[in-house]
Amino acid sequence: MTSSRDRLETALARIVDPKGEGARACLTVYTQAARDAADAADARAKAGISLGPLDGAIVSIKDLFDVAGEVTRAGSKVLAEEGKPASADAPPVHRLRAGGAVIIAKTNMTEFAYSGIGANPHYGTPGNPADRQRVPGGSSSGAAVAAADGMCEVAIGTDTGGSTRIPAAFCGIVGFKPSRERIPTDGAFPLSYSIDSIGPLAKTVEACAKADAVMAGDEWTPLEPAPLANLRVGIAQGPVLENLDAAVGKSFPRAIDALEKAGCRLSNEKLPLLDDMARVNAKGGVQPAEAFAIHRELLSRRAADIDPNVRARLERARNIGAADYIVMVRERAELIRAMDARLADVDVMCWPTTPIVAPTMAEVATPDDFARKNAMALRNTVIVNFFNLCAISLPLPREGGLPIGLMLVARNGCDRRLFRIAAAVEKLFKS
Repeated sequence: MTSSRDRLETALARIVDPKGEGARACLTVYTQAARDAADAADARAKAGISLGPLDGAIVSIKDLFDVAGEVTRAGSKVLAEEGKPASADAPPVHRLRAGGAVIIAKTNMTEFAYSGIGANPHYGTPGNPADRQRVPGGSSSGAAVAAADGMCEVAIGTDTGGSTRIPAAFCGIVGFKPSRERIPTDGAFPLSYSIDSIGPLAKTVEACAKADAVMAGDEWTPLEPAPLANLRVGIAQGPVLENLDAAVGKSFPRAIDALEKAGCRLSNEKLPLLDDMARVNAKGGVQPAEAFAIHRELLSRRAADIDPNVRARLERARNIGAADYIVMVRERAELIRAMDARLADVDVMCWPTTPIVAPTMAEVATPDDFARKNAMALRNTVIVNFFNLCAISLPLPREGGLPIGLMLVARNGCDRRLFRIAAAVEKLFKS
């Protein structure tokens, strides 16, 4: 294996390549600090010392994580201008550093992490690695592009409605959303206090599993793929399979066939609880209400300086009342328990990560088109966040087309088991 410093220099070269997306994907580049960290990792390796599975790995962090001494922008010009420097690193960043990770950059994102498209009018929208005229997905847009384009080996993002899994699916890499309580969200600029979660994006399941373990404070053990024979895989029916575009509609059945041929025990699973989720969200939604509360004061002062698409989503929650919010929180808690019980008889659920491939930037150029595509991008992923599950998006075989993601979903707390299953499915797709 090449040295950490050599791999870092390759990543830095890709960031500064004028023909690449580095200027739009990476908003802050820690060149000298990263070189020092890589050299220290190489010295440890030479001495036979390891700080963990990410020692010497090249890692980027989303622009909403606190870094001591820096203003946390969260993709916003307003926060860049008005914010105060953070007093300490966010806990996940601290754990990454303590584990020897080489933090190379802060990556671009949808302003305030509030869309699945990944566009940012303030800092530019990084082009999708599969087609630079297409959006990267969001909100962890720069994270996905950086990981896919080799500007880092692991990118750390956040996921409140699909923000690690959507860009992973659009860009053809792996994206993981953990059980929410697994990794502390302190020091990560919030979108929704009760739903935000922190997860990695990378080219492999193993890289994501290593990053997850470090950020969660778990002891790392080698990732053994789970046997696929007799694995109970539930194929979700209903809304998640409706209105699939042609590419997704063609690839998803092929993936299911491959699982069946590998010996998985497939079952079609109807989920009436999705209707209950829709009923609760009809009152406005827990996450939109919390997002508006976070940004209410800023909207009153500098609304014109916020991305219009983000501002429109925030404003839609202005009239959600306290009583409705309280009812939604309580009803959601009941549905979380009900979904956990519902999934007890399967090892993993499966459905397309997104019902569409990445739209072109022209296809989201107007507010109405943006809102429609954004809703479609988020439709299948947000279910996982509402029900507090864990999930991973795996890239399906490309066959010359655009990237498409397959999402594997498991009960809360089953993260390690989900990684083992995902490793086996990843191996199947690559065979």
